[in-house]
Amino acid sequence: MGGMVGIVDAGGVSIQLYYALYALQHRGQESAGISTFDGTSLHKFKGNGLVADVFSPPVLSDLKGSSGIGHVRYPTTGARLPENIQPLNFQFQEHFISIAHNGNLVNTCELRAEYEQAGQMFTTTTDTEIIAKILIDAISNSGSVEDAVRFCMKKLTGSYAVVILIDGIIFAFRDPLGIKPLCIGKTENGYMVASESVAVDALSAKLVRDVKPGELIRIETGGISCTQVAVAGRRAHCIFEYVYFARADSVIDGVLVYDVRRKVGHKLHEEAPVKADSVGALPDSGTAYAIGYAEESKIPYVESLMKNRYMGRTFIMPTQKEREKAVRIKLNPIPAHLKDKSVVLVDDSIVRGTTSKRIITIVREAGAREVHVRIGSPAIKAPCYLGVDFPTREELIAHDRDEDEVRKSITATTLHHISLDALVEAIGISKDDLCTGCLTSCYPLPIDGEKAKTCQVDFTDSTFQSRLGSFEA
Repeated sequence: MGGMVGIVDAGGVSIQLYYALYALQHRGQESAGISTFDGTSLHKFKGNGLVADVFSPPVLSDLKGSSGIGHVRYPTTGARLPENIQPLNFQFQEHFISIAHNGNLVNTCELRAEYEQAGQMFTTTTDTEIIAKILIDAISNSGSVEDAVRFCMKKLTGSYAVVILIDGIIFAFRDPLGIKPLCIGKTENGYMVASESVAVDALSAKLVRDVKPGELIRIETGGISCTQVAVAGRRAHCIFEYVYFARADSVIDGVLVYDVRRKVGHKLHEEAPVKADSVGALPDSGTAYAIGYAEESKIPYVESLMKNRYMGRTFIMPTQKEREKAVRIKLNPIPAHLKDKSVVLVDDSIVRGTTSKRIITIVREAGAREVHVRIGSPAIKAPCYLGVDFPTREELIAHDRDEDEVRKSITATTLHHISLDALVEAIGISKDDLCTGCLTSCYPLPIDGEKAKTCQVDFTDSTFQSRLGSFEA
């Protein structure tokens, strides 16, 4: 989990990177970093905290150059250490290299052992450094930076969207299954790549298209080119991007996330109608679902929980204790909208269940007579090994409980999760082209001890190039 951006723009990039990362803040709140290149030197700054806290005007003015990359991090692989903050920066054989990564490799241990046995030393605990070591080793062997990037793509297994700044040129690529999102934008004086389209919007740039799974993007001052390096027999877009992780106003693989969530709200009412006085949301992640439920049910949408806008996303806080403590500060009930009322409370998902129970308690203490909970994802029953923080089955409330047992545990009057088929229909992408591992325990890649769908990945040397203004619509 994390968000990243890369920009080449003749007008300078530090402020643009800052605003793009600001738009991607929801993807990671632990740390942020920016690296830029001015033609002769790599400039860099990173630190723990939110984007607005890490970067000041003097810092941004020192990040000189017309190309750069940035990253916001929420750790799923690698400890909360300062050296793990991305981008990671290196100087090798007169090359200035900066690298950022979103996702999780599943062959991390094997790759790390391989390179340690070859004499490589590691200074972080992230799989991003492994990507960097593969790249540097390949540059040493081939002498060609682009060939080294292609070789790096062939060595990786798992979920990854990667952006690399090498001597002012940006290379960006996406795993062959398209698990992690990545898109291309056209700025006033150049091009950019970003985890979500909202970063493109933040710069008043034009969204060109999504990076294709297995595609390598090269951006430099003269323009942009694309090479299809790997082709998989299927795709496996992360279903949780549509459920929770992406911002509702993002377009992910051609689909507006807000529309998906609103349609799911419609389907939640179709699958589990109930008589109630009002429909409310767990803001903000449940809002689009609740609006859809209210539209379909004709029950009025009423805000019954008011969000403190200065609080971040509690799900991506690193510890359960921090998440629980933050709930009461983040959400304040409106008793006048709840007293003696039967309310439908809509949220995107239930993970560990403790936060849901705490929220229902808050709503009941404010006077609600009944709390009918509707959830925009199927029950999460299995870990995610590919970049979302669902670490073990034991931490997931639904892994060994049926829906009624979960309902009793969180103290809801009624509970319904959307069916997988209804969610897939709302997304509009074939189930075979979605990663549903956290819902079905069936993963798109081999995971030790887990079921996997067989996926053949072929690498090709065929290329196609697109210069300024020549992208497909």
